[in-house]
Amino acid sequence: MQLPRSARVHLAGHRGLVGSALVRHFRSEGFEDLMLYGSDRVDLRERDAVRRLYADRRPRVVVLAAARVGGIAANSARPVDFLSDNLRIQVNVLDAAREFGVERLLFLGSSCIYPKLAPQPIPESALLTGALEPTNDAYAIAKIAGLLHVQAMRRQYGLPYISAMPTNLYGPNDNLDATTSHVLPAMLQRTHAAHTRGDATLTHWGSGTPRREFLHVDDLARACLFLLENYDGDAPVNVGCGEDIELRELAELIAETVGYRGAVAWDTTRPDGTPRKLLDTSVINALGWKPETALRDGVRRTYDWLRTRL
Repeated sequence: MQLPRSARVHLAGHRGLVGSALVRHFRSEGFEDLMLYGSDRVDLRERDAVRRLYADRRPRVVVLAAARVGGIAANSARPVDFLSDNLRIQVNVLDAAREFGVERLLFLGSSCIYPKLAPQPIPESALLTGALEPTNDAYAIAKIAGLLHVQAMRRQYGLPYISAMPTNLYGPNDNLDATTSHVLPAMLQRTHAAHTRGDATLTHWGSGTPRREFLHVDDLARACLFLLENYDGDAPVNVGCGEDIELRELAELIAETVGYRGAVAWDTTRPDGTPRKLLDTSVINALGWKPETALRDGVRRTYDWLRTRL
């Protein structure tokens, strides 16, 4: 079901890590009528603002990448913000999409929706089978609600809306804030700072033993368009690379990339989060999609971008 390149597409959250990658990819694929509205113009948490936007512009396709996101520290400190903001964004956009005739919609969730002790790799069927990781349960509940909202739209109105669950993402335009960033950009920025100062020791959060899967955001952008054109099902689809890495190994890779030669220590008073989080990507792989960016290459490219921002 190839999307017409003339279709008006709302890429919600276009300034963020995921949204900016979507803009790059959709433009490279020939889409010219992209709706790009930052929160300074349209606050998606405001229901009337979203309805006015969709009533006026009438998008045919929506990718809902707008969200309040953050790492362990931010999720632990401000769970109400993560729950409230994301619920409002999702409900407002999904309801307006139905009301004003959006033909195809992709909702982007997160791998944190799965139970803390889910089987590894995590299949889509693991959803709602166990307790969540408490450090980001509020965010996870909001994303689960969005996924169920999409499924309800399909059941009640027969709309071909779908959901995708990306793994941990990284790449250009990532959040570099010291207190709210995710693990890879936080480690990259911390290592760069230690290297620049000539520190003898660098300290990362946690024990370094958790394992994480990392997908370059440009690969996710390709997956989003691929799913819109090749998938129409009720179940969410995992999007990942199929391989994970221990955070200690990631720290070594980042140190090598940056050129840092000092010692690496770990602050075990800080939380580790989920011990392992590797997605089962057999569904999207069977449809014909695979990632293109190796982790070493992706980290190098991300570091090249980061240095232009520091």
